[in-house]
Formats: sequence, structure tokens, C-alpha cells
Amino acid sequence: MKRTLNHSRKHIATGLAIAKVSFLLIAAGAYFAGARINISRSIPVGLYWTSSAPLEKGSYVLFCPPPIDAFEVARKRGYIGYGFCPGGYGSMMQRVASVKDDLIGVSDEGVRVNGNLLPLSAPIRNGTSGDEVPRYQNKNYTLGSSELLLMSDVNAASFDSRYFGPIDRRQIKTVIRPVITW
Repeated sequence: MKRTLNHSRKHIATGLAIAKVSFLLIAAGAYFAGARINISRSIPVGLYWTSSAPLEKGSYVLFCPPPIDAFEVARKRGYIGYGFCPGGYGSMMQRVASVKDDLIGVSDEGVRVNGNLLPLSAPIRNGTSGDEVPRYQNKNYTLGSSELLLMSDVNAASFDSRYFGPIDRRQIKTVIRPVITW
């Protein structure tokens, strides 16, 4: 009986190891095929797929943060993670709120694009640690041909362009499309 129990335990352990390896292989295959999971709440939480769709206003994007002070402060405070982008930053997901030739304004009231106040865009003064959050402020700026304003339209506490300003299109890794969100 004891030998049968040990034999069964070995089969269960082997089965679990095979299941773990299989899961990792499936997850890696899905990633390389284009699957991306968002848990950040800056855009709807869920499964996204990389796309060759054109980069335009309203697109969801995956981007590498540029190596500027706002992102360094954000990483030190835990707003963004470490990863494989230049500077050791983790990639981020946001929605494109504004593109070239749009007039933007960022103030205490919130973010305006061509005069329209974006919902959920009033900047937060202090982060979870109580420290002042770095802010981008410019009340009258026209985006250049390579600049984008990235904003959340689902989370008033998202770390987005109201804190780091416009980014260059070269920072965009890909447009992503929602598959399943909640």
C-alpha cells in the first residue's frame, strides 16, 4: 500500500510539473503571437492584441516611457514598474487623446483638447505616499507632428500625460486592440 501511495504521489507531481510547463509554453506562445494583458486600470482591464492598425486619436497603445525625470520619480514611487524599455522602465498602456495640431492645455482644472475638458483629467496633487506628484503644465500648446497626448478615460488616478506631458510617436511600440475587457 505504501509503495502504491508513493507511486501515486510521483504521478501527481509529474502531472503538475507537466501542467506548469505547458501553461508557460502556451502563455509564451500567446505573447509572441500578440496577446497582452492589462491589469493597470489606465485603460480597461483585460486581454488586448497587438495590431498594425494606424496610430490615431482614440487608439489604445503600448509604449516605452522616455527617460525623463517624471518617469524616474514614478518608478521610484511605484507608479510604474521595471522592465525592458530603455532606462529599465516597464512598458505602459494608454489611450491616445490628442495628436498633431491639436491645441492642448493642462491645468489644475484638468486637460483640455481643442478647448474641450477631458473627463477624469484633473491632476492629483499628492500620490499615495503623500508626496507631490510631478506635473506637466502648459495652458496653450499645439502638438507637433511627432507628439501625442496619452490619457486615461476610465481612471482619474492614472499616471498619464497630465503628469509627464506629450510623448514622441517613436515611444509607441504598437497599437493594441481590446479582445476581452471588464
